[in-house]
Amino acid sequence: MSYGIPAAEPSAQIPVCPRHPDRPAYVRCQRCGRPACPDCQRAAAVGFQCVDCVNEAQRSTPQVRSTYGGAVAAGRPLATLGIIAACVLLYVLQWVVPNDWVYQNFAFATVYATPEYGAFEPWRMLTSAFLHSQGFVLHILLNMYMLWIFGQALEPLLGRVRFLVVYLLSAVGGSVGYFLLTPGYIPGQPLSGVVGASGAIFGLFGAMLVVQRHRGGDTKQLWVLIAINGVIGFVVPQIAWQAHLGGLITGALCAAAIAYAPRGRRQGLLQAAGLAVVMCALVAATALRIAATALPA
Repeated sequence: MSYGIPAAEPSAQIPVCPRHPDRPAYVRCQRCGRPACPDCQRAAAVGFQCVDCVNEAQRSTPQVRSTYGGAVAAGRPLATLGIIAACVLLYVLQWVVPNDWVYQNFAFATVYATPEYGAFEPWRMLTSAFLHSQGFVLHILLNMYMLWIFGQALEPLLGRVRFLVVYLLSAVGGSVGYFLLTPGYIPGQPLSGVVGASGAIFGLFGAMLVVQRHRGGDTKQLWVLIAINGVIGFVVPQIAWQAHLGGLITGALCAAAIAYAPRGRRQGLLQAAGLAVVMCALVAATALRIAATALPA
């Protein structure tokens, strides 16, 4: 049987690592000068630094921010990819889950925002933007393509969190636009649900338009794109142009709240306040429509 023999304590003349006093350390940190064992060494521009100095430098270094206050994140647009992944996953579930359960529980129709029919489910105004038509595969393909194109452009400018908020509020704004501009549910008539990310996509159109104008860029091509897609909404049947309009206006308002907030320490707070005002406006518009629907004829 073998027994572990404790290591001899290092001599006082041998430098030891402050984090691991039982280890001799002959390499010193280029920043603080303290010894650092191999586990506590981090490569620096010149020589090595100890892990404590590296952590301190990371805490004291200010985070790089974009013009609109969002954290600059290099690499892939993760928020955009996350939205696309969620839409694709739910589209697969629409085919896999039996009895049309996903559509029945997440699609939006005016009846779901009308309490007197016992079906007040306002969250559908958001969840419907992640569903797509099963009878027209180009519905999801075109929406995800436009989301990818505009997401790559807007997400680095706004920052991931701000971009995600603009997208989600635009999705809700599309449903609110449909609710405001569509006749209320009439008992006995077939219930028509609304699905698709096009309202949120139009919100990105509106946001890009505002951002481009704020940056002094050319907006002619954007206007043409908006006009073409707007006309398609009136020409092609079963397209909710009301959702397109609601999303477009909401996205533009959200981007204006972000782009035109004064820069400085309070920029983020002012942007959050502006986005909250947009959300409150959507809630108020929905409440007024519900109240008008509830009034006797």
